[in-house]
Amino acid sequence: MDKQAVRDRILQIGIVPVVRASSPGEARTAAECVCEGGIPIVEITMTVPGAIEVIRELAKHSASELLIGAGTVLNAETAERCLDAGAQFLVSPGFKAETVALAVRTRTLIMAGALTPTEVITAWEAGADFVKVFPCGQVGGAKYIKALKGPLPGIPLVPTGGVNLGTAAEFLEAGAAALGIGGELVHPHALTSGNRDAIIENARKFLAIVSETRGRLGSAAVSAAS
Repeated sequence: MDKQAVRDRILQIGIVPVVRASSPGEARTAAECVCEGGIPIVEITMTVPGAIEVIRELAKHSASELLIGAGTVLNAETAERCLDAGAQFLVSPGFKAETVALAVRTRTLIMAGALTPTEVITAWEAGADFVKVFPCGQVGGAKYIKALKGPLPGIPLVPTGGVNLGTAAEFLEAGAAALGIGGELVHPHALTSGNRDAIIENARKFLAIVSETRGRLGSAAVSAAS
């Protein structure tokens, strides 16, 4: 899948499930569950034990069904290892120029992390495809996204942190291009207890919110967000 196709899928689905798990097996289960729930996208964070091997296994066995990303990528060296394993997009919690440069050079989609307006602009001008606003919930949530979109309407923002079933619609209404959702979608207890149905149902609930909210906002608002 080329970079444009990756971007199109993220915009279409509107949700990037962020997987933080205590074992490789739990991470694979999370990926399977969100996909079964209708979200064929997963971000495997580098905090997962053996994360790069998890990415390699998912890439080997999922074919084109699942869009696989690498999250919590802190440097270019890790990014390169993730790409070699089969990651199709990169996500960082903060801005690192070398990592964005690698993504640009390899024509790989990257969500570079930022928080302040200066950081958002820096990440975007460096070549980020999306800017991940993190940790968004701690600095105002949807209101903060709306404030950023005022002077920066052309930058696609992906809030992460503070996105849950109660706030997802508010983030989309504020202009978010997509939503980064971690434990509120892939709940740690559901993983450790083997409750696959809870994760699948959560995925469906979040998808329904995205669909209903975008339908209410209309295509013009969605285009403006992206």
